[in-house]
Amino acid sequence: MQLGDYASIRHNASKCKLMHNRSMRTTVTLDDDAYEVAMLCAKGKGITLGAAISEFVRQGQEARFLEPSPSPRLKRLPNGMLVARARGREITSEMVKAALEEYDD
Repeated sequence: MQLGDYASIRHNASKCKLMHNRSMRTTVTLDDDAYEVAMLCAKGKGITLGAAISEFVRQGQEARFLEPSPSPRLKRLPNGMLVARARGREITSEMVKAALEEYDD
């Protein structure tokens, strides 16, 4: 394998959604304050720095789902995404087809 092959593999892998059943090693750069908090948590709980950071990420993700919608016009989907609430009548594909037929005539 040549050096260029690795770049191609890395590029293609970045497009894929990978699933891991075990811990994954990676390198991250943390701000000093974030590192201090994570290290204090890790030492206090007797866990690794990686485990502490994983806990923080999970807590942040859970908090995102629990926070209320910022507007009554918005609703939060199960994935945490905000979308506009339905208002008025639902438009079906049949209605669109009928409107297009009227427009073409």
